[in-house]
Amino acid sequence: MRLTEHASVPAYQSEGAAGLDLHAAIESAIEIAPGAIVLIPLGFAMAIPEGFEAQVRPRSGLASRHGVTLPNAPGTIDWDYRGEVKIPLINLGSEAFRVDPGMRIAQMVVAPVSRVRVEVVDALDDTDRGEGGFGSTGR
Repeated sequence: MRLTEHASVPAYQSEGAAGLDLHAAIESAIEIAPGAIVLIPLGFAMAIPEGFEAQVRPRSGLASRHGVTLPNAPGTIDWDYRGEVKIPLINLGSEAFRVDPGMRIAQMVVAPVSRVRVEVVDALDDTDRGEGGFGSTGR
C-alpha cells in the first residue's frame, strides 16, 4: 500500500469486522450540501491480489444518522487498478454534512471474484419463476 501525506491505513475496528474502515485523506473539512455528491480522496493506492476485488461500502452509522452514503454502493476496485482510491459520498439528508480530516467514511471488503464466460443463445431454459421480476415471488 502506498500512502499520501494525509492518509490513514485502513483497519478492522473489531475482531469480527468484515470491512476495513476507510478514512478521509483531506487537509481541511469538506461540506457536502443536501443532494450533493463529493469525491473524497482516501490517500492510498494498493495492489489487490489477482482474482480479488475490493468492495467499498457505506458505513451504517453515517447512512442512518445523517443520510450520507455511497451512490454506487458497493463500489468496486479492480485488482489491476493502481491509482489513489477515492470514493463518492452523497448527502441524502436535509442538512449539510461535514467531512473532517481523518473521519471514517466508508468500509472496504476484499473478496474473490468469479469470472464467467458469456454465451449468446436463442432461448433460455424454463424455470418456475420465468420472467417474473420485481416483487413476483411474493412478500
